[in-house]
Amino acid sequence: MAILTLLFFILGFVTWLNGPLIPFFEIACDLTGSQAYFVTFAFYIAYFVMAIPSSWIIEKTGYKNGISLGLTVIAIGAFMFYPAAETRTFLLFLIALFIMGTGLAILQTAANPYVVVIGPRESAAARISVLGIANKLAGFIAPLVLTTLVLSNMKQYTKEKIDLLDAAAKSATLDTLALQLQTPYIYMGIVILILAILAKFSPLPEIDLDEDGHVADLSIYKQIKSASKYPQLVLGAITLMLYVAAEVIAGDTIGTFGKQLGVYGENGDFYLNLTSFTMTAMLIGYIVGITLIPKYLSQVTALKISGILGVVLVILIVSLSPGIIIQLPLLPDLPLIIILVALFGLANALCWPAIWPLALQNLGGHTKIGGAILIMAIIGGAIFPLLYGLLAESINLANGTEHILTTEKSGNQIAYLMLLPAYLMIIFFAHKGHKITSWSRA
Repeated sequence: MAILTLLFFILGFVTWLNGPLIPFFEIACDLTGSQAYFVTFAFYIAYFVMAIPSSWIIEKTGYKNGISLGLTVIAIGAFMFYPAAETRTFLLFLIALFIMGTGLAILQTAANPYVVVIGPRESAAARISVLGIANKLAGFIAPLVLTTLVLSNMKQYTKEKIDLLDAAAKSATLDTLALQLQTPYIYMGIVILILAILAKFSPLPEIDLDEDGHVADLSIYKQIKSASKYPQLVLGAITLMLYVAAEVIAGDTIGTFGKQLGVYGENGDFYLNLTSFTMTAMLIGYIVGITLIPKYLSQVTALKISGILGVVLVILIVSLSPGIIIQLPLLPDLPLIIILVALFGLANALCWPAIWPLALQNLGGHTKIGGAILIMAIIGGAIFPLLYGLLAESINLANGTEHILTTEKSGNQIAYLMLLPAYLMIIFFAHKGHKITSWSRA
């Protein structure tokens, strides 16, 4: 558990850097709002593309070596930020993010089954919550570290100031901005590479998930077909896809939305820290999970509560005026809807640890391929944020509300309505979906 906790901290740190990178790339690479969301697309599409190959890799190397390999691939992706920043080429940044996502897919495929099988299944959600705290603590720290050490001078790089420059000066200014990413990603790559070596020689035991069903000898296609006979897995994968969409949208759009609403703070860069607000809410949720599950609250009940809270937040966010301001100590004035978007983190916190064991229950020898299918469901984090960006941009252009607003609703605010089906599916899976064990009784 100690080793797995460290791994999930690394996973969270790498993953939740995407939030501040989106508005950063929008400026540094001169992108539209919707184009910037290719950051999440490139990162999370790797999970879908590489989930099944990751399962095959782990089949050949074992879980322990798979963890080490996943960390190594993440480090390679981090090193690629150096040439990407040197040339200020958005495509190279996307390739680097895809490689990092590939490493995380391998790491997730190897690490998640460990958590489910190393103890009683009924307390699996509590164990995953422990790892979730490490993951979301890293998610809280990562944007603050990136903003403080690298992007603290963003006030000099506002779109309004850059648009006043001639072509040569603009290019030189943006080049200087992009180069700020080189040093932190080189250091991060070195640290992760060292951890890959340590993982290789760590005391992690090897696990065997095939002893009940012996499905490993089947082809990948036949394994997927065989696993699809379990409704709880299929419905769990759909639920997980929509949940990941909700989690990524909550964490990675809040900065852009805050920037649009003028949440700059004294240094002009406070909007880059807003992802940390969402991670703080998730951190609180995970602590609640560890405290209450399974002694006082079943993971099924926790999942129901999460879905209901998500529905309430969606309705409030799309209904309230962005002109309602909340004053908090030591913080700049914040629109209430920004705080509500951050509270999605509380609604999302217990979904991942509850969905995994419910979807994998009673799969026997299909657990390994089932885990790979659930990793593929992370594609929700690739597709839906991109759709959010396109929807928000189209509404803004249609209504002429692409600039900073105070009382009018923007497309960015209205686009959160797309999360309503996600939370309704979470409620359904918690109430009935996970109980369906045969398609004939569905």
